Amino acid sequence: MEIKKILFATDFSAGSRQAAPYAADLARRYGAKLYVIHVIQNMGKMTAWYAPKVDMKELEKTMEEKSQQELQLCCTAGFGDFKNVEYRLLKGAPYEQILQFQQDNKIDLIIIGTIGGHNTGKENAFGSTADRVLKNARCPVLTVSLSAKEAAESTDPRLCSAGEIRL
Repeated sequence: MEIKKILFATDFSAGSRQAAPYAADLARRYGAKLYVIHVIQNMGKMTAWYAPKVDMKELEKTMEEKSQQELQLCCTAGFGDFKNVEYRLLKGAPYEQILQFQQDNKIDLIIIGTIGGHNTGKENAFGSTADRVLKNARCPVLTVSLSAKEAAESTDPRLCSAGEIRL
């Protein structure tokens, strides 16, 4: 088995922070390049009906800036001294962009955090993005979930490191 390229998809949640060390450790062990991606959903399509007076260009610009900052912050601690990392910010439906990136870049392994539903009593252990990636990827997928303790302590997976709420 040869693993030369690993994709770590992050949504900046506690589950993603839990998965980051796995991504760096596996990339280090295999001597692989690590791609870290975050996908921004198209907010214009999602909010046009409900918030027609929002300046969508300004919102998208702010989301891109915050997401770029968060890409550097969310994983740095989990990566330790691993440096063979490339960060990418993509736009679109998260699972579609993750799967497309995997195909376009011939990724050998995808790593993604999950919401840990099996530890919280929820029926599904995966969020919809992780579930779709797992079911449709053309390569192995490693899912990493929070422990029961971490899931209980994680009150809102959509909070950024600076405390603002992600839409």
